[in-house]
Amino acid sequence: MLARRIVKFCAMLVALALAGAPVQAQTAIDLELVLAVDVSGSVSHDRFLLQQQGYVAAFRDPRLLQAIRTGAAQAIAVTMTQWTGPDLQLQVVPWTLIKDEASILAFAEAVEKVPRQLFSGGTSISGAIDHAIKLFAKTPFKGTRRVIDVSGDGANNRGRTAAEARDDAVRAGVVINGLPILVLEPYLDQYYWNNVIGGPNAFVIAVDTYGAFADAVVKKLIIEVSAGPVHGRTAAADLAPP
Repeated sequence: MLARRIVKFCAMLVALALAGAPVQAQTAIDLELVLAVDVSGSVSHDRFLLQQQGYVAAFRDPRLLQAIRTGAAQAIAVTMTQWTGPDLQLQVVPWTLIKDEASILAFAEAVEKVPRQLFSGGTSISGAIDHAIKLFAKTPFKGTRRVIDVSGDGANNRGRTAAEARDDAVRAGVVINGLPILVLEPYLDQYYWNNVIGGPNAFVIAVDTYGAFADAVVKKLIIEVSAGPVHGRTAAADLAPP
């Protein structure tokens, strides 16, 4: 009986301590952004490097920092994942707060240093989306918008359909934008429009060659960060397919 009372008393003390402990507030930002990079079997070593250098160049472009500074909080949080099969995804750069020149250049350097971690397993865009959704629950930041940025050179061929994953993400309040590379599948942009992107003002920027990837990444990130009209129209309308 005495032992039971002691246990109850200790439990009460723990509860009181937790109730009195300060709640750790999340840092307010304008955008939580997941960069999901395709490293499936169709992506050769040279193609991986072109993707990697495209992201590095984008985060070293002063126009991107200018776009970030147009937001209310003047800060975003970004993480990068590599993906291939349904259960093959890896967060390769952790959530990083970007608010000034030092932090944006540090993120670019981190991306540049990360080697390719995955090499085969099919192309599961649905797996990439499902993985990205889980990452939002692990960030110490609180953005007014949450976006998944999917880049890849093939249609979904493993796991559940990309459209199913997209629909679940949109229901969770997440926007998905696409950066399809048309080298192997010339109509991949149409597939992305119909099956991958979703949410308010979701858009696609198609890339004809890996060599054009860097310019496309900069344009895409500036639109995502700004979340405003492009040349007087919304990003989705401005980039709508023919």
